[in-house]
Amino acid sequence: MSLTDNKPENIQNPKNTDKRLFSPINIKGITFRNRIVVSPMCQYSGEDGFATDWHLVHLGSRAVGGAGLIIAEATAVEARGRISPNDLGIWKDEHIEMLSRITRFIKENGSVAGIQLAHAGRKAGVARPWDGSKPGNWQTVAPSAIPFEPSHPVPQELTLAEIGEVIAAFGTATKRAVRAGFEVIEIHGAHGYLVHEFLSPISNSRTDEYGGSFENRVRLLLEIVRAVKAELPTELPLLVRLSATDWLPDNPDSWKLEDTVQLARLLKKEGVDAIDVSSGGNAYNQKIQLEPGYQVPFAEAVRQEAEILTVAVGLITEAEQAEQIVNKGQADFVALGREFLRDPYFPLQAAKELGQEIAWPLQYLRSK
Repeated sequence: MSLTDNKPENIQNPKNTDKRLFSPINIKGITFRNRIVVSPMCQYSGEDGFATDWHLVHLGSRAVGGAGLIIAEATAVEARGRISPNDLGIWKDEHIEMLSRITRFIKENGSVAGIQLAHAGRKAGVARPWDGSKPGNWQTVAPSAIPFEPSHPVPQELTLAEIGEVIAAFGTATKRAVRAGFEVIEIHGAHGYLVHEFLSPISNSRTDEYGGSFENRVRLLLEIVRAVKAELPTELPLLVRLSATDWLPDNPDSWKLEDTVQLARLLKKEGVDAIDVSSGGNAYNQKIQLEPGYQVPFAEAVRQEAEILTVAVGLITEAEQAEQIVNKGQADFVALGREFLRDPYFPLQAAKELGQEIAWPLQYLRSK
């Protein structure tokens, strides 16, 4: 099937009863062997932005386990954009060598290698979780001088010149990512990091062309998309991860699902191929309603209303659950995070549970 027009398949007939989770899907020049995505998950195991053998084993084992797309963790486009001092980076050419080793292994084992390009904004510079997550390792930046929470340092408001430098950094990072062998680029626009901070009025009080109206607040992301696409070969897909809501139902000025749908329509016009639909992360007092698949309705709404491919993520842990999400047309891909930490070989077991025959690594056949 060809999805080069960015229109979700079976958008008019989402109740197709055929098994879909393990069906291949094409976007532009890339074929994914199934609809299962390893969600980008920080490992807090790098040094000066460099990937290590930990990342090779972490990401490589999920390729051996049968995932269709493996997205490397939030990888900073500049040093001060790291969530923690131990996050991956792609702000200098020296980072490419180890990343190339990882992408080669992923591809050799049948998966597609993706990378999430990111800037943590006002949420940067915190210690690793097991070191207490204390903020303040360096001066952070943001659209406005509004801290994430009262205990966090006040970020520096970005100047127009600095905004231009951030946009350019995403473009340069894309060029390096392609050289490193990544075949999917995802721009991180969610979870309260820099792009999300610009999108949401609760973190953006600017009065220039990057603040105020919806059109101004989405400007940074659209300009980043253009910078990325200028460096991205036409055959490679581009994804954007968005937080569908700030989870602040009592705040009329917060970012909401209808904003996400409107933005998704604009991103489609800019040539974005799919929206990875998450939520939250921009407010310390958010009120998330956790339950299995709690973000799937957001992915479904974006898919239907913006007519763009979507990735569903969030408490997806069971084979049949994942199958139904794709089968019913709620999303085109399902991304698993913590479940993949528990079981790198989730796809192999899921295929067995669903009665689907898929290829196993030859080295593991005797255990099939």
